[in-house]
Amino acid sequence: MMGFEHIDATNIAEVGGKGAHLGELSRIDGVRVPDGFCVTTDAFERVVAGAPSIDAQLDLLARVNPDDREAIRTLSADVRRAVEGVAVPDDLVAAISEALARFGERTSYAVRSSATAEDLPTASFAGQQDSYLNVVGVEAVVRHVRSCWASLFTERAVTYRCRNGFDHRKVRMAVVVQQMVFPDAAGILFTADPVTSNRRVATVEAGWGLGEALVSGLVAGDVYTVRDDQVVTAEVATKTRFVQASPGGGTREAPTDPGRQAQPALTEAQVVRLVRLGRRVEEHFGRPQDIEWCLAGDDFHIVQSRPITTLFPLPATDDQENHLYVSVGHQQMMTDAMKPLGLSLWCLTTPRSMHEAGGRLFVDVAPLLARPSGRANLIEGLGRSDPLIRDALQSVVDRGDFLPSLPDDDSGAAPAGDSPAPIEADPAIVAQLIRNNEESVATLQGKIRSLSGPALLDFILDDIAELKRVLFDPRSHQVIMAGFDAAWWLNDRLEAWLGEKNAADTLTQSVPHNVTSEMGLALLDVADTIRPHADVVAFLHRVVDEGREGDAFLRELPGLAGGQEAHDAIRTYLDEYGMRCAGEIDITRTRWSENPAMLVRTILGNIKNFEPGAGERRFEQGRQEAQRKEQELLARLRALPHGEQKAEETKRMIDRVRAFAGYREYPKYGMIRRYFAYKQALLQEADRLVASGVLRENDDIFFLRFEELQEVVRTNKVDAELVLERRAAFRSYEPLTPPRVFTSDGEVITGRYRSEDAPPGALVGLPVSAGSVEGRARVVMDMARADLEEGDILVTAFTDPSWTPLFVTVAGLVTEVGGLMTHGAVIAREYGLPAVVGVEQATRLIRDGQRIRVHGTDGYVEILD
Repeated sequence: MMGFEHIDATNIAEVGGKGAHLGELSRIDGVRVPDGFCVTTDAFERVVAGAPSIDAQLDLLARVNPDDREAIRTLSADVRRAVEGVAVPDDLVAAISEALARFGERTSYAVRSSATAEDLPTASFAGQQDSYLNVVGVEAVVRHVRSCWASLFTERAVTYRCRNGFDHRKVRMAVVVQQMVFPDAAGILFTADPVTSNRRVATVEAGWGLGEALVSGLVAGDVYTVRDDQVVTAEVATKTRFVQASPGGGTREAPTDPGRQAQPALTEAQVVRLVRLGRRVEEHFGRPQDIEWCLAGDDFHIVQSRPITTLFPLPATDDQENHLYVSVGHQQMMTDAMKPLGLSLWCLTTPRSMHEAGGRLFVDVAPLLARPSGRANLIEGLGRSDPLIRDALQSVVDRGDFLPSLPDDDSGAAPAGDSPAPIEADPAIVAQLIRNNEESVATLQGKIRSLSGPALLDFILDDIAELKRVLFDPRSHQVIMAGFDAAWWLNDRLEAWLGEKNAADTLTQSVPHNVTSEMGLALLDVADTIRPHADVVAFLHRVVDEGREGDAFLRELPGLAGGQEAHDAIRTYLDEYGMRCAGEIDITRTRWSENPAMLVRTILGNIKNFEPGAGERRFEQGRQEAQRKEQELLARLRALPHGEQKAEETKRMIDRVRAFAGYREYPKYGMIRRYFAYKQALLQEADRLVASGVLRENDDIFFLRFEELQEVVRTNKVDAELVLERRAAFRSYEPLTPPRVFTSDGEVITGRYRSEDAPPGALVGLPVSAGSVEGRARVVMDMARADLEEGDILVTAFTDPSWTPLFVTVAGLVTEVGGLMTHGAVIAREYGLPAVVGVEQATRLIRDGQRIRVHGTDGYVEILD
């Protein structure tokens, strides 16, 4: 037994998350916590160890598939029955009896579970285990303690642990026994708004009687929002029922007196007082809290507090200014969490000042939005790419309560977003830029091979300057913007002159020098090499069926008929494109060259879905379609007043877009080649550090920032605890969804599309590639596991260049993230795939296998069944 007075945050292993929080709460000055004690996890372990059958059942549970609900239901019930059937040792019963005696024989208690993986900063487990109220007497308390132990194995608790990566054997159960409060009113306090995530707005829910009526959903409570000690909104519910203590123990529902049903459960003064208490609790724990409270007489009692785990973290700041953050990941089509090495290297690569939160990167646009010229350029520039970001930023400006309004400065600098001077549509410019990039990468690859130790880290840091020189070459930027400007000109003018929407989408099919679209077609050529060899095809199917990883399968290929040719084709492909992968802007992500098995399913799909020569045919078909569209448009223009002039201007812009549009993908390709060279060299250095005992695993380096890794290599010393903390933090960041736009108060600003063309029920997004297509939706979250057939429509969270090999199979594209100029949009246009991006929650609202229609011209998706 441990009394609350002896418990703090260091005792979580003995008393679980709930118990540890209650111990901490009882130490906060001015916060009233009903007294009690914890039956520790040692008692739970003793009892479970005394029942050998439970051990065997846990073995079965550890192997169950998280999606096999029937197996989880059966196995968890078996474990639960076994725990409920164990005998509680006499000495434990005596200890509980002695602890209860100091409160009085007929005192009522709340008996609550408190697991060691509960109420944690990264996983609340709220509602996963059981609570029992108004428990009276030693026998009843002991019985409910055992029920709490068993609740560790409810179906919902087991499923939650399976899905969140918690080992059933490592989660232990303590039990909180706490004096009951019989309140007039009770409820929940969120010290941050659970809807908007605004940390400055608190939300209070209140109802009559015990809080179980609200928690269980029996009634809707009154809802108050409070900001700066002021009640901002108050919605008083009609509370027809409430939960109260039963005279013989337990609780019961009862009807509310008609005269009280519409009365507020709290006065506004009480609401403000409660929020102040909550702020004190929040300050103690250092993060927003979800607090259960009771009001007895005029005294508030806090009966539980847990962290709100669904809030996206805030970037750290050292001032009290207002900041407005825009997601970098939504621009880069990479909203997954990044590891510290990846974050720090990207920050070294980009010229913009970056802010980190939740394993993602953000740019603070508040200074730009505060000034008229910066505001106009920013909203227009981002709006072309992502209307949701534009709308969110505009809504903050229109509110007028968050950002100052400052005059333009007189620096004389050209406003951000100005287009560079026009250049001639000369393909030789692109060819020269590509040669310069390739020569620079080749120089890097030649020099880095012989380096190690501090010299290697210093070399990479110096080479990042060369990376930035190539990546941000003004001539390169000029070419990219010339392609964009030409496409925008064509879309605007041809819609005005001919009523032709998004004409540039067809005109940019099969443009030259697009390294990403070439990569997708090249994998069709690999399939052509393998297709005639039945033994190789059968072997690759086994690689997929067995879930094999790595490159071992490549070494087995030469032993098969046709295997050497297959091996060489895959190796040649990897030499050219093997540095790519999903989320490739994070240097720590596994590349195709490191795990070629990731490509096998796609190769087999190409063998199944296409005839030989498909790669060359696809490119030529796109080129001819673009050519036909050009001829058609020019002929229609010549029939207009001043038609020859319009046709001449349009032809000039078509030549420009076809000369320059393909190059848009190349600078990033060059950057990723450099990243892979860095990574290979750094992993060799990590192997040396592991061999010398400095690191435990070579991927420990991924959880160090670049400058920290420099120091480790220099000193041969590492903070092992820091690495472990960073690993845990990364795991907590992975399931979070980063907002497009949010404030330094934590408020998520949600934009919306202004679309009047979409029919009722349609899912609205951004049109990025014209046309309309109907087909089977395939919801795919992992490219390596995609099983596609020709004509399917790919639905996913986001795509980057690594997804391009799938584009050759599908007939259309729908993503949750993306913009007009992001990679998925560019490749969809080049391949002629109708595409709508930025469709919020598309992967949840569209079920795998449903028939859908993608309207890539107007920007919406219809679900047909």
